[in-house]
Amino acid sequence: MTPLPDTPDPDEVTEYTVGAVAGLLGVPVATLRSWNQRYGVGPRHHLPGRRRYYSAADLAVARRMAELIRAGATPASAARAALIVLEPAPEPGQVGPLLEAAERMDVAALVSLISGHLAHYGVCDTWNRLCRAVFEVIVDRQDAGRGYIDVEHLLSWAVTTSLYRGVPALVRPGREPRVLLACTAGEQHVLPLEVLRAALAERRCAALPLGACLPASALADALARRAAPGIVVLWSQTPRTATPESVRVAESHGAMVLLAGPGWPSAEFANGGRHLGSLEEALAVILDAAR
Repeated sequence: MTPLPDTPDPDEVTEYTVGAVAGLLGVPVATLRSWNQRYGVGPRHHLPGRRRYYSAADLAVARRMAELIRAGATPASAARAALIVLEPAPEPGQVGPLLEAAERMDVAALVSLISGHLAHYGVCDTWNRLCRAVFEVIVDRQDAGRGYIDVEHLLSWAVTTSLYRGVPALVRPGREPRVLLACTAGEQHVLPLEVLRAALAERRCAALPLGACLPASALADALARRAAPGIVVLWSQTPRTATPESVRVAESHGAMVLLAGPGWPSAEFANGGRHLGSLEEALAVILDAAR
């Protein structure tokens, strides 16, 4: 994503009236004025006595805010997330500052660093180039006997919080999500599914997260409540939690089963279940099936 300028480009001639922006975004003019007055989302470069015009950068922020609100965010949280794109883009994949913030337990810095990366580069790049790289360092230090369990847990919380702030759960009244995301029974590592949820929402595909340690019986209950079986993604971190009960339950309800995480064997299951090797592969397979 290209960073937005802090000041208008002298060669930029495209300007938009508040009425034009309202038409483009499908929101009332009064709403745009409220966003400007309450949250600072609106024309940033206004001369006294001159009509207010939105620059291309102002329009991009307003568009992002409208998208976040439609996805379920509150106006205040949507404004915070949308305005981040006006800040200078961080250098992609800067592991050092994020690791240092986690080590000193600086929650504000953690959320700020992750949110800035998300706003400018998106979910996949933030996960692959920034967050995963930091987790790898943390795991190496854990393996060396240096502790770091607390650092890992805090970073996991900061990533999840930043994902929900930057890419809220996609809400479509009257339409149930096609995709269910669940950890198998005994599996606590839910963060990869939170990343997948956000990456899908970024692509306008809603997913229902059912969290960590979901018993097969609870998955059966969730599927029984639905009008259509849809797609079930099951995460297992280790072979110990890669038990087949949840797979059998999902298959028995007619769901398309996708297996994610290093715990699963490579064998495919009866109803076309397949192992997803990466976040990008998961997105490609799910989006194709959801169409």
